[in-house]
Amino acid sequence: MFSFSSVTVKAATTTARSSLILRHLSTTTRRMSLPDRMKAIIIPKHGDVDVIELADVPLPTQQPGEALIKVGYAGVNFIDTYMRKGLYPAQSFPFRIGQESSGTVIRPPSDASVLAEEEFKKRGIKEGAKVIARYTGSFAEYISVPWKDVHSLPSNIPLRDGAALIIQGLTALTFATEAHNIQAGETILIHTIAGGLGLILAQIAKARGATVIGTTSTEEKAQFAKTHTGADHIILYTKEDTVKRVLEITQGEGVHAVFDGVGKDTFDSNFEMLRRKGTLVSLGNASGPVPPFAPLKLTPKNIKLLRPTVANYIYTPSEFSHYVETFYSLVSSGVVKVKIFKEYAFTAEGVRQAQIDITGHSTIGKLVVKVSDD
Repeated sequence: MFSFSSVTVKAATTTARSSLILRHLSTTTRRMSLPDRMKAIIIPKHGDVDVIELADVPLPTQQPGEALIKVGYAGVNFIDTYMRKGLYPAQSFPFRIGQESSGTVIRPPSDASVLAEEEFKKRGIKEGAKVIARYTGSFAEYISVPWKDVHSLPSNIPLRDGAALIIQGLTALTFATEAHNIQAGETILIHTIAGGLGLILAQIAKARGATVIGTTSTEEKAQFAKTHTGADHIILYTKEDTVKRVLEITQGEGVHAVFDGVGKDTFDSNFEMLRRKGTLVSLGNASGPVPPFAPLKLTPKNIKLLRPTVANYIYTPSEFSHYVETFYSLVSSGVVKVKIFKEYAFTAEGVRQAQIDITGHSTIGKLVVKVSDD
C-alpha cells in the first residue's frame, strides 16, 4: 500500500510539472507569435480629413517600463482634429493620432524597479488585464505605453466604455475640481453640454449641488442633455440670445464659472455672463483658437481665466491613480453615466468620418473606434 501511494504521488507530481511546463510553453508561444507589423492610423502631413491613412507599420518596441497593449477601442476627441489640422503641430511625420484607448495587456512591464513600486502594484497591470491607457497614437492595433499612463479597468465597466474615460472623463473631473472646484449652490454654465465632455461635466456639477445651465444647438440635444444630466436650464444658442437668457436665469448676477470648449465664437460673451470674481475655464477650440487679448479684459470683474490641460493634472502616478479611481467610483455608483453615441470601423474611412462627425455638431456623447474584437 505504501509503495502504491509513493508511485501515485510521484505520478501526480510529474503530471503537475508537465502541466506547468505546457502552460509556460503555451505562454511563450503566444508571446513569440506576435506579428512583426500592425495597422495604425497615421497622417503624413497636416491637412483636411483626406490626409488620414491606415498604414502598415512595425509593431512597437516595448521598453522595460512599458505595458504592451492590444487595443480594443480608441476614443475620438477634438484634440485629434487639432493635431491633424496642425493647430497643435506634429514634431515629425508620419504622425500617429489618437489619445486614449482600452484594451488587454499582452506583456506587462519587466523593469524590476517598476514592479517593486507600490503605485504600480495598485494598478493591476498584468498579463490579460483589461486596461485603459493615455497614449498619443492610440489608433493602432498595439501600443506600448509607460505604466504610469495605464490603469486596470473594473469588471463592471465595459471595455467599450473604457475608451471614453481618460480624455473626456478625467478632463471633466480634474477641471471641475482644480480649474474651478464646483461647489453646492453655485451656478455653472457649460457650453455644448450635449457633447461627451459636456455631459460628464454637467453630471459632476449636478452631483455636487450646482445649478447647471447648458448650451446646445438642437431640440433633440437639449432634451437628451436635460434627461441624461438633470441640467436645470438648456439654451438653444441657434434660436436664443445666450447672454440674455443666462442673465435672466441668474437675475442679472451672472454665473460662478463658465466651462467653454467652443473657443473663438463664445470667448467674448463669456465675460458678460460671468459674475464678479467668476472663473472662465477655456478648454477647447471647436470654433477656432481664441485670438490674442489684453489682460485688462479680466479687470472689471476680477475674472480668473484658465486654459488648462488634463495632462498637467494627472502628471504624477499618484495623481493619475487618484483621478482614475475617483472617476471609476462615479461611474460605478451611477453618478456619471457614459454615453457612447457611435462606433466606427478601424479604417481610414471610419476615422475620417468620426472626425467629420465630431466637428459637425451632430453628435451626442462619445465617439469610439473599434480597433479589434480583443
